[in-house]
Amino acid sequence: MKKAPTIQYETTSEIGGTAFLTRVKVQDYALSVYGAAVGFGDRAELSIARQDFDAGDNLAPLGLPGLHLKQNILGAKLRVAGDAVLDSDTLMPQVAVGVLYKKADAGALGPTLTGPLGAKDSGTDLYLSATKLFLAQGFLVNGTLRATKSNQNGLLGFGGAAASSYKLQPEVSVAWLLRRDLAVGAEYRAKPDNLNESVLGSGALKEDDWYDLFLAWAPNKHLSITLAWVDLGRIAPAVQPRRQRGAYLSAQIGF
Repeated sequence: MKKAPTIQYETTSEIGGTAFLTRVKVQDYALSVYGAAVGFGDRAELSIARQDFDAGDNLAPLGLPGLHLKQNILGAKLRVAGDAVLDSDTLMPQVAVGVLYKKADAGALGPTLTGPLGAKDSGTDLYLSATKLFLAQGFLVNGTLRATKSNQNGLLGFGGAAASSYKLQPEVSVAWLLRRDLAVGAEYRAKPDNLNESVLGSGALKEDDWYDLFLAWAPNKHLSITLAWVDLGRIAPAVQPRRQRGAYLSAQIGF
């Protein structure tokens, strides 16, 4: 699952922006995300986001009832080749590179993450993304290769005692335009499994990949709303072994 895609309408000489709010609710957990991005001349983008993961009472056996895992994310992205619209009748994709700096606040769980588990409380993701629009068919494909140390996207820190190096993880999304204002699609995101082997035991913090199926509605060029069914896999299976499936709702405003 990825953040709702930013939609920029600035030309090569303009500045545009977006703001978004996202809520994910699965069986045992909830995640709220909000943020904003500014685009410069349809070439570069700067973004900021805040995540708040509500663990509920799932970590009560560890003495951490009602724990919230929080994270701030600063991002920068640069389009280095191609144009999704202008090159839609060729094989050339739009290519971008980006960086995300993440700073996690795990609350009372923090000393355990950075101590016995060997994770860091901050990290940086690097990624290369290619987007291809087949305009005549109303079909959009995106592929991303991400170099990351993030555990559960960074909410459980970065790296671990048994895995401290960067790992390359693929992400794929596809969307089909049903009409001018409505699209359906699917996303897949592979994630590293840095904490699978830890002092808590093999598999106690195993990390699964993410999937979603989405429906996106854009009634006008300033507003888009995305509804999705998500599968976040197992999250801390030592305390809650079932897969986490549920709903995703995101609203984005562009200007």
